[in-house]
Amino acid sequence: MDLKGKTALVTGGSDGYGRGIAGALKGQQCHVWITGRDEKKLKDVAEELDVAYVRADITRPQDWDNVLSAVMDAANRIDILVNNAGAGIVIKPLVEQTDDDVRQSIDVNLTGHIYGMMRAARYMIKQRSGIIINISSVCADHAWPGWSVYSAAKSGIEQLAESLHNELREHNVHVTTVTPSWGATGFSAACGLPSMGKEVVEKMMQPGEMGDLIVKVCTTPDHLVIPRVRIQPMVQEINPM
Repeated sequence: MDLKGKTALVTGGSDGYGRGIAGALKGQQCHVWITGRDEKKLKDVAEELDVAYVRADITRPQDWDNVLSAVMDAANRIDILVNNAGAGIVIKPLVEQTDDDVRQSIDVNLTGHIYGMMRAARYMIKQRSGIIINISSVCADHAWPGWSVYSAAKSGIEQLAESLHNELREHNVHVTTVTPSWGATGFSAACGLPSMGKEVVEKMMQPGEMGDLIVKVCTTPDHLVIPRVRIQPMVQEINPM
């Protein structure tokens, strides 16, 4: 895909990986839209990156309808959807979680992505082009105490993407899952995990580096597909369960 002039939508675009992805796509002359729940932060980042924005909560179907309506009214197409928004909600043993904790984790890390994919895919099928990229987590592959619900949601995203590839392949719509590990984002602080220290954080994947990776995935020759990319920092030990 030649990215110049293409229309891209990045969820969770006001911080972390989302911000890095939006900036990288803008640098390729895409028409970029970002979404998020914090309207002030969203507006500030949109002005800084010179991109468009729509305030939205991905767990609400009506918000997805509003976002896609705004994008289609402006561009009459959507070429790239990056499902980046997500949250740890709470990281603790399942028996210590509430029903609401579980619901929120599944909604923001799985169900909200499904709402977006099903809507964007309808337009992409009509266009006979497009790419959907889901940002997952190595938690989909490993099992750690406290991460059970989050891991289940991310595993669901990866299986869904594989199935969706087979549904959309005949329509020339690509589906890719990017599976990162430690990243220099606000994820750990948001769910109450301790910081790993400045030296380690500096060696984690940076938001701009994630953006560069997304650009590479999007510019892969159209007759090829990258089903999944797993990436993690050299500073992290690989110790599978």
